[in-house]
Amino acid sequence: MARFSFLEWPVLRQLRTSDKTGRGESVVSQQTRDTTPRTVTADKVVQSVCPYCAVGCGQKIFVKDDKVVQIEGDPDSPISRGRLCPKGAASEQLVNAPGRVTDVLYRAPKAKDWTKIDLPTAIDMIADRFIEARRNHWEDFDDKGHPLRRTMGIASLGGATIDNEENYFAKKLYTAAGAIQIENQARI
Repeated sequence: MARFSFLEWPVLRQLRTSDKTGRGESVVSQQTRDTTPRTVTADKVVQSVCPYCAVGCGQKIFVKDDKVVQIEGDPDSPISRGRLCPKGAASEQLVNAPGRVTDVLYRAPKAKDWTKIDLPTAIDMIADRFIEARRNHWEDFDDKGHPLRRTMGIASLGGATIDNEENYFAKKLYTAAGAIQIENQARI
């Protein structure tokens, strides 16, 4: 580390320059000038939506070597205009947390422990259970003979951060499957 010189003291720098208010270059240290933000070295920037609440603030995710290095508010977002709450601003820690589970885990009925399974197997298990629930709880007619054509064995509770297109797709999917219990947090 370089030795400190009183000639580089911010007050003296302010007096030597035209920075009368002390809010310009005179108060910036050499260490600050040499510092580069993490966002400059990113390989790519990906737009996303904050995962926390129903507001849907836009985020810019800065990625370097396939690792998230920074998350900032997206100034192009009409919702948040580049601002993030403390939780949204700290979401990089959520992504890079060492204890974050990144495997698909399955606990069989009455089992004590979780086992790792591959993603295609998990998707097949979900699809099989979806079809089985639809089949086992299908109602063609009510007691008076009125047509129902529905299932009470499937319900959907949508997340607050999914957009209109995802909501539209979810509604179409569940309605086509005969589900009538479809809810979403979008009204919050």
